[in-house]
Formats: sequence, structure tokens, C-alpha cells
Amino acid sequence: MKEQPRHLSYLGVFLMFARNSAVRDMTFRGNFLIQATTALVWMLTQFGFYQVIFQFTDEIGSGTGWQKYPFFVFLATTMIVNSMMQTFVMPNAQEFSELIRTGNLDFALLKPIDTQFLVSFHRIEWSALTNFGFGALLLSYSLIQIDYRPSPIVLLLYPLYLLCGVAIMYSVMICLAATSVWMGRNQSLYNFWFYITSFSRYPMDIYRGPVGDHMRMALTFILPILLAINVPARIMVRPLADQWFLAAFTIVATAGTLGISRLIFVASLSGYRSASS
Repeated sequence: MKEQPRHLSYLGVFLMFARNSAVRDMTFRGNFLIQATTALVWMLTQFGFYQVIFQFTDEIGSGTGWQKYPFFVFLATTMIVNSMMQTFVMPNAQEFSELIRTGNLDFALLKPIDTQFLVSFHRIEWSALTNFGFGALLLSYSLIQIDYRPSPIVLLLYPLYLLCGVAIMYSVMICLAATSVWMGRNQSLYNFWFYITSFSRYPMDIYRGPVGDHMRMALTFILPILLAINVPARIMVRPLADQWFLAAFTIVATAGTLGISRLIFVASLSGYRSASS
């Protein structure tokens, strides 16, 4: 029997995870609807908050260029990236410490599949895609309202940079999750994640002054979380030629953060002591 290519095997496993998660969600339809509704209400609340803000100002940060509808492109991008994180990554990262505490990580290590892939994507929260749908609608509406029209190349690059943003965020999360091997039950994981990524929810242009400049540099070139949202949003509302360096660096940063997170995860497994040892 001819062996299937490895990437097809992983795709099949991921699709199986997706199907099993969908079956689980439909088994508890009431819970699914409550979670989806809660996510939608939260998005509407955020949108309403910024609608109120723009009643009193023309842009976020003086001279930054983030007027109402360009900023809503930024907000929509934030919703889309966060939705993908909450759908595919967050549930699994939060369970990783439980796998260690209960000893169930032993079973994951015995599976004939990459352990990081298995613990990263075995559970999918389909209800979180409500945010993705709302973000996509807000993005489309906002692009119609602004004078600038992104080129066809930019429209093709936007999904690529969205994936780069998700990859950067995933790398940070998997590094935090990997610390559970050394720290035990890492209950502060989600809180620390929120504190770190909250900086990425605002345009990098607002980080100015003696403190802001240093924060922007650190969160762009050392821990590049500002790139995750800012770059895909900026290329949709501003000429790509004016920000080619950030766009190019985002690709490098994505590869770098993925590589570093892989090294940290592998190192954490080497320090893991199974429940039977």
C-alpha cells in the first residue's frame, strides 16, 4: 500500500479533530448558542464603545491617521485574529497544564504524531467563529467607507498577514503553555496572555514619547506582538510601498517566533517526567 504524504496525514488528523469538535458542540447545542451569543455581544459592545469614542474625536491619537473607518478596519482585524486564536489555540493551551497535572500527557507522547501538533489543535471551539463573521462584516463595511482602495495584491496579502499574526500569537501562547512543565499547574496562563497581548489591540502609532517609543520598539522587534494586528490592518488602509520594511520584517518575525516556540516546547518536553516515572 502506497504511503500517503505526511502533510496529507496531518491534514486528515486536523479534519478529524474539527469534526469531533463539531459533534461535541452540536451535542450540547444550548451551550454552543450561549457561547456564540456571548461572543457576539462582546464584539457589539466593543464596536459600540468605539462608536461613542468617535463622537468626541476624529482619530485615535493626534496625527496617527487612524480616523473612524480606518480604525474600524484595525478593529475588524483584531476581531478576526483573536477569533482564530480563540477557536483553534486558546482551548488547547489552557488544557495543557491539566494534561501534565493528570498525567494524560503520557498518552499524547505515545501517539505516532507530533506532540506539539496534537496538544495544539485537538480541540476546536467553533462558537468563537462568531467573532470572525462579525469582524469580516465590519471589515467589508469599513473598506467601503474609506477613500483609499487597496490594490488586488494587497487583498491577496491580507489573508497571508492575518495568518502571520495568528502564528505570532500562537508562538507566544505555546511558549507560555510550555512553562507548565516547569511550573506545574499554570493557572495564570490566560491572565498573563491577556496582559501581554492587550498592547497589540491598539495601533502602534499611539506608542510615542519617552516611554511609548521604547515600548513600540520592544513590542515590534523583540516580542513582535504589535505586528500581529498592525501590519495586516495598515496595508489595507495605507500604501504598501510606505511600509514595506514592516511588511518584510513580519515574515521574518513569524518564522523566528515559530522557531523559538518550537525550541522552547521541545525543551519543555525533555524536562517532563511522566506520571509513571
